[in-house]
Amino acid sequence: MASIHSISQSQLFSKKPQFISTQKTSIFPITTSFNPSNRFVLKSKKMVMAAAGTTAAAEEKSKKRYPGEGKGFVEEMRFVAMKLHTKDQSKEGEKEAQEKPLPKWEPTIDGYLKFLVDSKLVYDTLEKIVDKADFPEYAEFRNTGLERAESLEKDLAWFKEQGHSIPEPSSPGLNYSAYVEELSKKDPQAFICHFYNTYFAHSAGGRMIGKKVAKEVLNGKELEFYKWDGDLSQLLQNVRDKLNVVAENWTREEKNHCLEETEKSFKFSGEILRLILS
Repeated sequence: MASIHSISQSQLFSKKPQFISTQKTSIFPITTSFNPSNRFVLKSKKMVMAAAGTTAAAEEKSKKRYPGEGKGFVEEMRFVAMKLHTKDQSKEGEKEAQEKPLPKWEPTIDGYLKFLVDSKLVYDTLEKIVDKADFPEYAEFRNTGLERAESLEKDLAWFKEQGHSIPEPSSPGLNYSAYVEELSKKDPQAFICHFYNTYFAHSAGGRMIGKKVAKEVLNGKELEFYKWDGDLSQLLQNVRDKLNVVAENWTREEKNHCLEETEKSFKFSGEILRLILS
């Protein structure tokens, strides 16, 4: 009679059960599924491995770094904004230049006045929202030195003194003002995105456009819109610091939601900017 040790591997794992009998034990079939606990052990191992895989994936996700994240959330916003530029506008731009050429650069005083009026409406709205502060974090951005509504009021008064008629706000400004007003009441992360892009874009590209327009139609006169009390770079840094502190209390999902609003901000501001050529 064969002993257990003499059974080959092919016999041990064959489909037909092999029988062993001894004088001291009863006859029983030897199969790979004989011990019911085997199934439980295998299942438990699979559960442990699955749990470990889930944990590893979660840890990997938590370690994911977003572009600019190491320098603070403002750098993340800057990175997303720069990506929306065309490649010929910025080395960080990712959008292809428009196939349809833009209108010839021929600004007019009438078009520029429309731009200034609509811009003032948007800045008035932003500054009233911050002053009212439906959400506590808005109050952090009062009296930053970046405010533009008062400066624009002085500029429009100067144009009026020169005999120009000041137009009423047009659709681009009215639409953007209404949008940020509604947004501010229910979505602080999205509102902060518009706040950041409006003020910071004006301090950079906005100043360049202002110089070009002044040269073309204002005999080089510099408007109050492009002047700040104090060192502009320091004013901007102070606001960056405040924005980074506010964003520290946001979840990753809330930060991403803020970043996703950037394209809408560009759309609204672009419509106002094009008024210069109208």
